Amino acid sequence: MTPPAPPLLEVRGCSRWYGPVIALNSMNLALGPGLTALVGPNGAGKSTLLRLLTGEIRPSAGRVLVLGEDPWNNPGLFRRVGYCPEQDALYEEMDAPGFVSYLMRLRGFDPAAARTRSEAALAACGLPAEAWGRKVGGYSKGMRQRVRIAQAVAHDPEVLFLDEPLTGLDPVGRRELRTLFRSLAERGTSILLSSHVLHEVEATTDRILLLHRSRLLAEGTVQEIRDLLDEHPRSVEVSCDRPRDLARSLLAHAAVEGVRVAGDGTIVVQSRDPAALYPAIVRTVVEEGHAVTRMESPDDDLEAVFRYLVRG
Repeated sequence: MTPPAPPLLEVRGCSRWYGPVIALNSMNLALGPGLTALVGPNGAGKSTLLRLLTGEIRPSAGRVLVLGEDPWNNPGLFRRVGYCPEQDALYEEMDAPGFVSYLMRLRGFDPAAARTRSEAALAACGLPAEAWGRKVGGYSKGMRQRVRIAQAVAHDPEVLFLDEPLTGLDPVGRRELRTLFRSLAERGTSILLSSHVLHEVEATTDRILLLHRSRLLAEGTVQEIRDLLDEHPRSVEVSCDRPRDLARSLLAHAAVEGVRVAGDGTIVVQSRDPAALYPAIVRTVVEEGHAVTRMESPDDDLEAVFRYLVRG
């Protein structure tokens, strides 16, 4: 039997504090290939975790490993790692291929290979070729963001760290780059994407790490985490032609904990057993001939899961 592959990113009992302030508290984490989102409110510890993983700071306790190595003071490791920080810092007088090529030269590529890789990465990130000859100091915020992502992926890293990578992009640009990130993940890259925009995270990946008050609060898919929250009843909204009649009938089912008429022909049904609730709703609708125009759960998205966990 083949032993499991070691994780590409590993955090072991890691804490980081600044004097009396605890920025990260006893975190344990192991990630393999694929795209994982790091979410949490401001001050949750996201930036501290990324700084530890990228070798900018050292843990006060515990250990951090990237590709099996300590990232602190390890230049050789970062030839295998890509990083797009949140800060917008480019060499304003350079053009985009020149800027990315320069960083590829620092990673050990010869001039020709660096240029080839930089142009391929800029094209993959959607920067128009007609803009390549202009100085990046004259670029829009979205164009600058594409350059910053291009420098992070041009060398085909095994691990990629992205801090708020979709900032400043229009909807088309965000969709294009989400597609790029998923493509890299499917090829085996381990990507850790930090964001506070929950709907963007949910549109990008369903694998999440939730940080709150310096601790890892939950990890897994949105559905896996939501299924663990038994203390919070699941809500299902149903819009139909006779909402009060449907509400009255559903209250008789054991799976239904409560029903509220919300107006506009909509009822909100609550249950701690969604596996039994959905068939009960469908069966009642069919048997009584209700005309249903909408049925959905507002509790199954990342926003709801995050709200439940933080409030809990």
